[in-house]
Amino acid sequence: MNKVTVTFFASTLLAISTAHADSAQDALKRFVDGVQTLDTHFEQVQTDEAGKVTNRSSGHFLLSRPTATSKGEAGKFRWTYEKPYQQVSVCDGSKLWSYDPDLNQVTVREAKQALVGTPAALLSQRGGLSDAFTVQDAGVDGEAHLVKLVPKSKDSDFKSIELAIDKNGAPQRMRFADQIGSTSEITFSEIKTNSKIDPAQFQFTPPKKAEIVHGDGPVTTVD
Repeated sequence: MNKVTVTFFASTLLAISTAHADSAQDALKRFVDGVQTLDTHFEQVQTDEAGKVTNRSSGHFLLSRPTATSKGEAGKFRWTYEKPYQQVSVCDGSKLWSYDPDLNQVTVREAKQALVGTPAALLSQRGGLSDAFTVQDAGVDGEAHLVKLVPKSKDSDFKSIELAIDKNGAPQRMRFADQIGSTSEITFSEIKTNSKIDPAQFQFTPPKKAEIVHGDGPVTTVD
């Protein structure tokens, strides 16, 4: 075995050992602790249980995590679908608002209750992930580490969530499977982490004449 071959094998073994040293918990910690804010575009592809594409959509996602001293709080985010239809979900840290402009209808729920075991909880929360999910190592894909999370709640709509995290802690994509076999894969682009985001982006005021559905409670209308 010549020197070049020895060097090649040594480099390969080093790369393999480094990849294994970086566990799923390490990658998730980089994302949770290292990304305070996130500003990114996304493309989402949904498939049914047979693998057939049922919907394609795209939009913009803004995230602001709770501070390290307020781990019990829900994160704040704004998830906006822009194509092929418009729809927005805003979490202000207390309430989760979902607005459908076509119906002029707003659904409002308590954030902590509504987000348990969901992909939104994974993205927005700082603490409590190990309580809500079982963390599993799903290998690597290029420079991204794949982290699989299985909701512990039996009432979760999702069977599993897979998150690809790069070496800087930024999420590259997310794939989640529901209980009936359908999947959604979200690819992030134009990713900006820890940039300043206007706090007004995480506030929501229902439009005039909008119908408001209060969770399982009454339906009201904005004057």
